[in-house]
Amino acid sequence: MPAANPSTSRPGPARKPREDEIDAHGLTHPGKVRGENQDHFLLCSLRKQLVVRDSSIPDAEGLLAESERLASLAMVADGVGGAARGETASRVALTAVTRYVSRSMRCYYAASEDDQEFYDALQTGARQCHSELLHRGEEDPDYRGMATTLTLYLGVWPQAYLLQLGDSRCYVLRDGELTQVTRDQTMAQEMVDLGIMKPAEVAGTRLEHTLTSSIGGSQTQPSITRFDMDWGHVLLLCSDGLTRHVSDERIRDVLRSMTSARQACETLLKEALDGGGSDNVTIVVGRAMPRDG
Repeated sequence: MPAANPSTSRPGPARKPREDEIDAHGLTHPGKVRGENQDHFLLCSLRKQLVVRDSSIPDAEGLLAESERLASLAMVADGVGGAARGETASRVALTAVTRYVSRSMRCYYAASEDDQEFYDALQTGARQCHSELLHRGEEDPDYRGMATTLTLYLGVWPQAYLLQLGDSRCYVLRDGELTQVTRDQTMAQEMVDLGIMKPAEVAGTRLEHTLTSSIGGSQTQPSITRFDMDWGHVLLLCSDGLTRHVSDERIRDVLRSMTSARQACETLLKEALDGGGSDNVTIVVGRAMPRDG
């Protein structure tokens, strides 16, 4: 992928990106302190699919063009509740939500007509996933109390829908400026929002990592945000293992100068590890970049 500087605004084609124009990468790392990795991520395309049931044409399936991409899906989940329980919680969450979203393909055809259908589908998917984790805990005492954050990006060009529970974040870089799209669902953020404490007072305390909403936890309050994506905009999803050690200003600088999604992920991971690596680190970066031809 050619280097680009999103700080200089330039219009892209008036069309949806082709598959070869999607530059996206994800990685996860246990960090330098923890012996296990409770994070998971997923990147995928949701497509229309035409299946040949029968035909007299030899090799009929080979005549089909590549199926059209309906939407792009990216998720990060950060499990809590002990090694096995946390890893299971984040894995089950991504698996369950992906299953639900893939079964709800009908809402993608109506993207420009009915946002409410997207909101309802994402809310329902999150609540079904929450119920699945609770059911697992009821069946097996070893998994009681497991929970996970979930930050899910569903891109239906040029609209984007973001579902969040917990404190795994979503950022967007537009015209060189970094915006945090998500709001941390933590006790620290609640205290700041209520004016009880100042950001400097909660920094570094347990309140920063005490979730007020999660999949599988005592409270589940999915937050859904809609925004637009365009050519050259950069999307970042991450667990708090990144933001504990890398400032927003540094994240902005890395994304401004990125040469590829993979390079940006690897640079940010290195800086999180160099900064202490006290938690699992998961990073997903994506953007649409026009190609010639």
